[in-house]
Amino acid sequence: MLRVAVVGSGPSGCYTAQSLVQQDPDVRVDVLDRLPCPYGLVRYGVAPDHEKIKSLQGSLRTVLEHERVRFLGGVPVGGPGGLPVERLRSMYHAVVYCVGAATDRRLGIPGEDLPGSWSATEFVSWYSAHPDARDAGFLSGVRSAVVIGVGNVAVDVTRMLARGVTELRPTDMPQEALDTLATSRVTDVHMVGRRGPSQARFTTKELRELGGLPDTHVIVDRAELALDTVDLATLPAARRRNVEVVRGWADRPSSGAARRIHVRFFLRPAQLLEHDGRVGAVRFERTAPDGQGGVTGTGRYEDVPAQLVLRSVGYRGVPLEGLPFDPATGTVPHLEGRVVREGAVSPGEYVAGWIKRGPTGVIGTNRPCGKETATALLADAPALASRQVPEDAVAALRAAGIEPVPWTGWQAIERAEAELGARLGRSVVKLADWDRLLGAARSA
Repeated sequence: MLRVAVVGSGPSGCYTAQSLVQQDPDVRVDVLDRLPCPYGLVRYGVAPDHEKIKSLQGSLRTVLEHERVRFLGGVPVGGPGGLPVERLRSMYHAVVYCVGAATDRRLGIPGEDLPGSWSATEFVSWYSAHPDARDAGFLSGVRSAVVIGVGNVAVDVTRMLARGVTELRPTDMPQEALDTLATSRVTDVHMVGRRGPSQARFTTKELRELGGLPDTHVIVDRAELALDTVDLATLPAARRRNVEVVRGWADRPSSGAARRIHVRFFLRPAQLLEHDGRVGAVRFERTAPDGQGGVTGTGRYEDVPAQLVLRSVGYRGVPLEGLPFDPATGTVPHLEGRVVREGAVSPGEYVAGWIKRGPTGVIGTNRPCGKETATALLADAPALASRQVPEDAVAALRAAGIEPVPWTGWQAIERAEAELGARLGRSVVKLADWDRLLGAARSA
């Protein structure tokens, strides 16, 4: 029986585990996660009001409940306090690392570290109840917010800043975040891209949601749209629809809505300006198309008032102690998913997901990515299975000082979140800190 550890229980980890057990009836897979809860970004990265996408948890659950797949939460790997990669490798015939891209890209401009400047991921983690997140006073004293980026994450955080508590109450958002958003005094949200709408990366469905928010008016500058001279007929259908949506907003008459979303284009962040010890505005340089698909600076600047700045300009992988890492790409060097160390394939070590290919694609992209890695691993199986490993890695984990959270522990967390929701007169409400999560898990 081939014993495999998959590190990470998000989509890439689950799809890799699924492919392994589907392709070979003699494989057993332990899916390890640092957190006591499974599903990765589907639980902690999808906006709480996007129930359809969050329903993907059901298909991931099916994988983790397979008779030859076992979920083990609360197992950190690498880094301070984590299980060393070498020790984990000794417990299994093979290890697949599906650890994603754990940090955001930075802007690299003056003032980026001022109070009030955050990555979009930090904000998303807070309202999604990630146990490492905290309420850092994101919305304290904020009337105007700037979201830098024009992808789906930028659209998500823009929408959450403009949404009313009535629409958020039925979601699984933690009560603390819901209370904070309920008292928000944000009236203006500026979502800003350095290029034009024809090059924006959001999906049309997500974009349209901004135009349907209650008591919210979307404002688009016609002069900025005019800078985008791309022929609509030459665009892929999805990008053409995006341009059409944005142009439709530009034709809307003004309204007396309580909140305004300003969708801006051809502005490149140049500096975050300080006021009273924190962010007070963002200075943007006006850009113009360079005729080659990019933009160039014009030397003209505009300051946009903001007490909150969220950057959403892409993710980046981070090194996992004990694994090779290419800082240029933010990925682990590999050959069809096989980890490469010093130019040679490292037996029994594999990668899948963003740490393999970079932060590209959608959730479904992880399925063929995981299958490629699983196929490579199973091709190597005869050589891998010759090595002796423990019959059950849980005993070895306990010997290393780690008490894994089993599937029954996760089910206890689910029950605790349902009970909390019932007490608050809501549906399921997420537990938002380590103590409550682990307390619930141990109650099983």
